Amino acid sequence: MYDNVFLQIGIILGLAAAGGILAQLLRQPLIVAFIAVGILLGPSVLGIVALSSEIELFARLGIALLLFVVGLKLDLHIIRTVGPVALASGLGQVVFTSVIGYLIALILGYSHITAVYIAVALTFSSTIIIVKLLSDKHEVDSLHGRIAVGFLIVQDIIVVLVMISLTSFGQAADGASMGWEAVMVLFKGMLMLLVVALLIRYIMTSLLHRLAHSLELLMLFAIAWAVLGASAGDALGFSKEVGAFLAGITIASTPYREQVAARLVSLRDFLLLFFFIELGAALDIGLLGAQVGSAMVFSLFVLIGNPLIVMAIMGYMGYRKRTGFLAGLTVAQISEFSLILAALGVSIGHLDQEAVGLITLVGLVTISISTYMILYSHNLYERLSPWLTVFERKVTHRELDSPIENDGNIDILLIGLGRFGAIMAETLRDRGCHLLAVDFDPEIVQRHIRDGYAVNYGDVEDPEFIATLPLQRANWVVSTVRDRTINRMLLHGLRQQGYTGKVAVAASSRYEADLLNEYGVDKVLIPYADAAKEAAERLYPISAPSSSD
Repeated sequence: MYDNVFLQIGIILGLAAAGGILAQLLRQPLIVAFIAVGILLGPSVLGIVALSSEIELFARLGIALLLFVVGLKLDLHIIRTVGPVALASGLGQVVFTSVIGYLIALILGYSHITAVYIAVALTFSSTIIIVKLLSDKHEVDSLHGRIAVGFLIVQDIIVVLVMISLTSFGQAADGASMGWEAVMVLFKGMLMLLVVALLIRYIMTSLLHRLAHSLELLMLFAIAWAVLGASAGDALGFSKEVGAFLAGITIASTPYREQVAARLVSLRDFLLLFFFIELGAALDIGLLGAQVGSAMVFSLFVLIGNPLIVMAIMGYMGYRKRTGFLAGLTVAQISEFSLILAALGVSIGHLDQEAVGLITLVGLVTISISTYMILYSHNLYERLSPWLTVFERKVTHRELDSPIENDGNIDILLIGLGRFGAIMAETLRDRGCHLLAVDFDPEIVQRHIRDGYAVNYGDVEDPEFIATLPLQRANWVVSTVRDRTINRMLLHGLRQQGYTGKVAVAASSRYEADLLNEYGVDKVLIPYADAAKEAAERLYPISAPSSSD
């Protein structure tokens, strides 16, 4: 009955939609719902969905577009900014997790080879799931989001090297082949980076300028470029993720990246559905029962130990405990690569099916729990903040992008330098306003500092950051962020600090404006409505003569 691929995909989409609706009603993450639907449809339960090549193809296309869009958001300046901490955090977490994981596996009675595989499997986090969650929370562009993406890419590169090494070890009679493989990986990696640099410097901007005359052609090229980049990465012995990510970077420095990224989001989310379904369908429930005890030990280690080591490294490098905490939560699960690694170990003859069941169960537990941890990361931080001070230096120099002036009144403390906020900041400065701005995007902060603005990096969802602002010298606090939850947190933080000045916040609708007025703000800004009203008054003033005059 289910050999018809078209029918099979229809069933997948229908049940995924039903599962998503149920998850929404129960206030549960969609990712967990889609994985659960995959388990239900897979061979372990109903057997409706087989791991067909068509479903796998859709899943791979979704992964390629996801990493391509991430690459679009990272230009060379950002890579230089977060590169050191991403490299240190990525390598440090890999070393810590693999060493401690190996020792735990030995204590639990596993053989040395099995312990090595388990330790390495615990090391890698799911770039795909994390980037999807950060994108849903609009945090990919935040400092902790950029750092997290950076060390996840470092992990992806390491896992490629591990896969190549294990494959070579399984095939080679001596160590010569492994050494040659390592040299070839280094050579091909340098070649890929050189090609990316040449494309950025000489080709992509002019090419996209020509293609932009037709929006359909521009989108077709972007999708083709993402898939070709992923294919190139795979063909050169790296992962599809690395190839698609680098393809996105080649467009990141062009003026068309925002337009391309915005139009690919819906297609990306649709195709990623098949990845989560495939991930759930691949889980063999029959292998899990005997491994529950060991799996809980390893899961707790991943959920707690991995974030702690990231926080420790970032704190040592001068980042605030909140940035380290939010970035650290992104490594609190194992990756789909861990399951691939386990399958590779079976094919080589190093692992048995019990070890595969253990790694599978750890993956199911950590992916599910870490999804909640990331979605509710800000609430978790508020509860745990008093115990996290040990991970923060007295001077968090990495996040002091511009000094706050020590004297003089501030006419307006402006929160958010997006399109609306940037125009407001420019207009206010032209009128002689004494302005201090705050934004959570390090790229925007650096750009406005270069333009001569007084700007500080910070996230107003962090109550401790609000306490560092010179509120006693600010006549107005103005939030241009059109998010009612964030504005409520801002108002709560201002009240906690005893702020007595005036407050203005942005809203996306009249309904939200009414709710914000109830919270006691002095003025609510509705950007589009206010701009339209001003434009109408300029085009046809109230005092304009009537047609009968």
